[in-house]
Amino acid sequence: MARAEGAQGNGRAGARGRWPWPPLLRASLGVHAGAAALALWPGGWPWALGAVAANHALITATGLWPRSRGLGPNWTRLPDAPATAQAVALTIDDGPDPAVTPALLDLLAAHGARATFFCIGARAAAEPALLRRILAAGHAVENHSMHHRHHFSLLGPAGLRRELQQAQHLLEDLGGVRPIAFRAPAGLRNPFLDPVLHELGLHLVSWTRRGFDTREGRADTVARRLQRGLAARDILLLHDGHAARTDAGRPVLLEVLPPLLARCGALGLRTVTLREALPPRGG
Repeated sequence: MARAEGAQGNGRAGARGRWPWPPLLRASLGVHAGAAALALWPGGWPWALGAVAANHALITATGLWPRSRGLGPNWTRLPDAPATAQAVALTIDDGPDPAVTPALLDLLAAHGARATFFCIGARAAAEPALLRRILAAGHAVENHSMHHRHHFSLLGPAGLRRELQQAQHLLEDLGGVRPIAFRAPAGLRNPFLDPVLHELGLHLVSWTRRGFDTREGRADTVARRLQRGLAARDILLLHDGHAARTDAGRPVLLEVLPPLLARCGALGLRTVTLREALPPRGG
């Protein structure tokens, strides 16, 4: 299937202009320059080493905080716009899963809800018909890396680019729609990620609230976490892949969604996809 280039561009390096350095990383350059100068002074090297170590610790901690913006733009809520004034985004990670996703699609259709599926490239390659079913139902498919590696946040620029580009091309080839958003595995990242996202025209999207439904099998607990403080423009995180099971063996996601969607309805909130809500990433 031909790739749809559209407004998101073709993902070639340099197609989006120069990457804007985040203030934290600009400051980091200054710290390193100052430390280099300090190390030239007699007795200055322990202070220089300490400054560099503290700087690296801060950058590492920022990358380990999924909702942080210190390493680049990161959507934790939908944009403040008229179209999202009474909207929330359901985002579903780690699929498609042949044992869970079909039932999830039926449930969403029964409630007239739309969702954004952050799909793992390798799983989509194994379930191409299911990926196309997601798109045919009016949902969005976005990039969740090619392999969802546990050490994703330790990859260098080449490894990150390979993980994102492979998934980007595969998802577009299978579905005919180029992803516009990316979610890092477990939300963890490093300073090399945002330049790759900028190059590919991808938004980094985390979440407003999550239910921890990959390890919590009690549906009422997951639902309570997601519904507490629920408000317009929230981005909600759930999983069809790696889904925890209830005591009865049912994926907890399928037990949580009906009361969650009912709560959205009671608050006058509709569900939208991230593709509807987010503008193109500028360059």
